[in-house]
Amino acid sequence: MIGCIGLFTYGIVQQIVFHHPWGNKPMSDQDLILYAGLSIVICIVVLVLFATARLTTEVRDDGLYLRFFPFHLRFYRIPLENVIDCHALTYRPIRQYGGWGIRFRLGGKAYNVKGNRGVRLDYNNRRHLLIGSQRADELAARIDHLLETAQ
Repeated sequence: MIGCIGLFTYGIVQQIVFHHPWGNKPMSDQDLILYAGLSIVICIVVLVLFATARLTTEVRDDGLYLRFFPFHLRFYRIPLENVIDCHALTYRPIRQYGGWGIRFRLGGKAYNVKGNRGVRLDYNNRRHLLIGSQRADELAARIDHLLETAQ
């Protein structure tokens, strides 16, 4: 993002301030300013999304609920009926899931915001769900207790 903003700033300075056309097929000064402004706005929106992202997980008597703000405005229930295993683990977010956020991969899904700790739920259909947590051991214990009481 900084590179994008820096590149457009360089182009504006070259073309508008020093009157040297920027690039082999330079755009008009107005278009350059318009595209630079749009790029900066998009960068700011993406930064705000990353800065405000919050993963909230609640273990309630009737199930496990998750909300990944700003993508989920309300909590939604995570199905636990077919869970065969639940355990806390340390994982590699970039290598195993391609980074942080809501991630899909063959056989599973992950919700993570930061760090490398989480709880993995394995389902009987060979799929899994990883929920990132700064308190993974506590979350796994609460989910295990919920699973035991449901049986």
